[in-house]
Amino acid sequence: MTRYRVSAAIALVVGFFLIYFVWSTQTIATSSYRFKLGLDLAGGTELVYKADMSQTPDADRAASLAALQGVVERRVNLFGVAEPLVQTEQASALSGTTEDRLIVDLPGVTDIKAAVAALGQTPTLEFRLATTTSVGTTTAVGYAATGLTGRYLANATLGFGSGATSGLASPEVILNFNSDGAKLFEKITRENIGKQLAIFLDGSPISTPVIQEAIPGGQATISGRFTAAEARDLVRNLNFGALPVPIALENSSAVGPTLGAAAISAGVVAGLIGFAIVALFMIAWYRLPGVIAVLALVEYVAFMLAAINFVPVTLTASGIAGLIISVGMAVDANVLIFERTKEELRDGKNPREAVHLGFARAWTAIRDGHLTMIISGVILFWLGTSIVQGFALVFVLGVLASFVSAVTLSRVFLLAIVPEENNGAWKFLLGSGFKTKA
Repeated sequence: MTRYRVSAAIALVVGFFLIYFVWSTQTIATSSYRFKLGLDLAGGTELVYKADMSQTPDADRAASLAALQGVVERRVNLFGVAEPLVQTEQASALSGTTEDRLIVDLPGVTDIKAAVAALGQTPTLEFRLATTTSVGTTTAVGYAATGLTGRYLANATLGFGSGATSGLASPEVILNFNSDGAKLFEKITRENIGKQLAIFLDGSPISTPVIQEAIPGGQATISGRFTAAEARDLVRNLNFGALPVPIALENSSAVGPTLGAAAISAGVVAGLIGFAIVALFMIAWYRLPGVIAVLALVEYVAFMLAAINFVPVTLTASGIAGLIISVGMAVDANVLIFERTKEELRDGKNPREAVHLGFARAWTAIRDGHLTMIISGVILFWLGTSIVQGFALVFVLGVLASFVSAVTLSRVFLLAIVPEENNGAWKFLLGSGFKTKA
């Protein structure tokens, strides 16, 4: 019994510090561990962009969309927007085709114009080969896509053309491709010597050099079309991220902080009422084991809130719902354990033996129940939209925590106090319902 009492004491101390951690981080305004609230709770702006995939081969659509998401995430993060969320999705258009969209959530930014400005102008960089088409006596020049876009850009630097004096040096932008981009650039230049390879920025050609030879090493130079200030701005924007495909703002909406505060208040009230009802039922029906279950639930909730703070998980209204539902899983496990323990007491086992056997016999059902919930949560997170993913993430974390709470904490607390004999007041304390016998 001594080791269980020591373990119970340690668990209580850890629980106290978790509660203090959660309380202190929420009351100190400058704490870096405050809850990270999603758009629906903190208020803010959602921007929906349409990605133009018309010039992107089908085989490259997924990779280009992923690269687009990464570029915009870097761009938004540089402007210090708190907890931005950038997602991609495919949606059906009215024409029956599928559109690729980029959804940017900016919590705390309620001015849509400011939100668009925060995203900024992210350039679209492309390399295109010049082609000529003859119709009668007319020759038209066009540009076929090469597949070499800003997706392959590692970085850009500012330089000045060699051979000029320092005062008259011509500014140039030096592009350095990543390993894949370097191979593609060398292939394009090797196979198209003598042809014009135009560099397009935001759909307009800014440089039209002629390929003289294969260029290894993955470095290209843009020169002769801008001032030093323009070259500096271009380098900065390219380093922020050149878009692999063009995007256009399709829709925007704002969520006011008042609505977010109301959602938080409703979620907290629902959680407190639900927890209070569950706690009263457990104590009224299961008596001492019910008290133990409530104590374990308090530690469970403290652990979950601390985990949400520390990971950190961006908390949304759906996430709060997932947390509340996972409390029910923790209670369900305790009910299974206490019912099995009660059966052992009825068979004449002493309290400590009954607790050991009750946990052992409830283990299979608890394991299977939690495992199926985890599988369901993982599938929801994998296939669901952003709202469903928020629910699924917190729900899975909650199910894992409830498993530890029921199987470990409740067991340790019970074995720390139950006696060897079921006599006197212990018969009532270890009973259930409204009967005085177990």
